[in-house]
Amino acid sequence: MPTRTTGAMSQDWEPVVLHKSRPKAQVLRDPKAVNQALRAGAQVQTVKKFDGGTNKKAPATAVYARKLDEAAEPAALDRVAPEVRQVIQKARIDKKLSQADLAKQINERPQVVQEYENGKAVPNQAVLAKMERVLGVKLRGKIHK
Repeated sequence: MPTRTTGAMSQDWEPVVLHKSRPKAQVLRDPKAVNQALRAGAQVQTVKKFDGGTNKKAPATAVYARKLDEAAEPAALDRVAPEVRQVIQKARIDKKLSQADLAKQINERPQVVQEYENGKAVPNQAVLAKMERVLGVKLRGKIHK
């Protein structure tokens, strides 16, 4: 059991003083609070905001970014050449494959084969290599009919 020391008991605590919280910034900007401070003789700081109260919009940075992109890169990407489209279609029909069958053999979606045959796809060398292997025709480089 703990033992108590004999003698006078005293507290080691410091007194705690609670203060009012400072007024929030929104309250300080209130016209009533500003007028009250002016009447009381307190210093009031006023700051003019840059373009404060005007209805000007910030410069359209999106427009500048688009212009920069257009200047740096060509607007349209290269699509599958008409000769390549025709070679793919002819080779697929000669092998009696549907677009879905060809897509399954090259592990791509049928939509990919359709886009290549319609000329809407952006050429991907890996996909063209798979088609060359399955169809047995040359699709990359110079095409000799």
